[in-house]
Amino acid sequence: MDLRCAGMLCVLCFVLMVRAFTQEVLKEVVLKQLGLSEVPKLHKRDLVDLVIPEHVKNKYMSMLKRQRVKRRALPSLAGILRGIPGHTGVPGEVLYSDTTPRQRLMFDMEGRIPKNSEVAMAELKLFKKPLDRANLPARQSHRPVSNARVSVYWVQRQHDGTNRTSLIDSRLVPIRESGWKSFDVTQAVHYWLRNERQEPMFLELWIEGERVGSHASEMAKAVRFTSQDPKDKALGKPELVLYTLNLDDYGSTGDCREEAVMGKSTCCRQKHYINFRELSWAQHWILEPAAFQAYRCSGSCRQPPRTLRLLGSGQRSCAVAGSSALPIIYLVKRGNRTEIEAAELPSMIVERCSCLTDG
Repeated sequence: MDLRCAGMLCVLCFVLMVRAFTQEVLKEVVLKQLGLSEVPKLHKRDLVDLVIPEHVKNKYMSMLKRQRVKRRALPSLAGILRGIPGHTGVPGEVLYSDTTPRQRLMFDMEGRIPKNSEVAMAELKLFKKPLDRANLPARQSHRPVSNARVSVYWVQRQHDGTNRTSLIDSRLVPIRESGWKSFDVTQAVHYWLRNERQEPMFLELWIEGERVGSHASEMAKAVRFTSQDPKDKALGKPELVLYTLNLDDYGSTGDCREEAVMGKSTCCRQKHYINFRELSWAQHWILEPAAFQAYRCSGSCRQPPRTLRLLGSGQRSCAVAGSSALPIIYLVKRGNRTEIEAAELPSMIVERCSCLTDG
């Protein structure tokens, strides 16, 4: 990392402690990390019928899972298990077509998350039905296909009546196996908590071939999950499982309580949400994630005794003591071509705050 980029990351850490100039500094840091001098100039034709290539999607999900593993290792994830039964927005079986096999799920969240608690992890559980061999295409001289790719998207309903989707989790599911399959939808619940609150939470399931080609796509159509429709008599309805922390008992060490907002707290980590969809320079350029919890450091620090200050010890202030990377999917222009890439932006999420001596 060159000195200029390192300097920008230091500025970003400082900005996460205060409120001013966040957007412009964030923009400059993102451009520097991606090796760009300016945000690509995108035209309407660049945004029509965008499809994220499988290798980009896989790279992004791999980076996301690496970050999640780090966070799940924290003791704060030991929480209370709470189940929420699902309700459907689209009745009947999973809806299939040649290009967009989808199932829409709706979860009524009202009153399900206790007050003074935090959702540490959320899991979508789906029951895959036993394989009906009548749904398999006729044997052909193709390379064998063993899996289908199942992706979960969070659906945000826009004011103009359209929907905006954000990729949450994606994995390969064996076509010939039945049983429960779990997907990490923590990010979707956090999005809902931030954006909707009064509305149900909508998730969309996409079932696609594990690789490009008509044979893989046809094989994927044999994958069936139990629906939320009461007419579907199969066991194992879709279920959303929330792992929540009672902040009175399990409050994460170092995270701010409400009094921190009033400036009455010692050094702690305060929530600071950055929504790319609300930033004019990022809303069409950065495809994933739609938003993220960046956090920032806030609060006061106890100062060293006067004798130590006389010996040259500096002031102690609340600052970033640990951070993690943010995986993104973004558009890049190469001549007349528009391409989709995935990358990891280091030091974008504050993980830990501490009182550090200036200098």
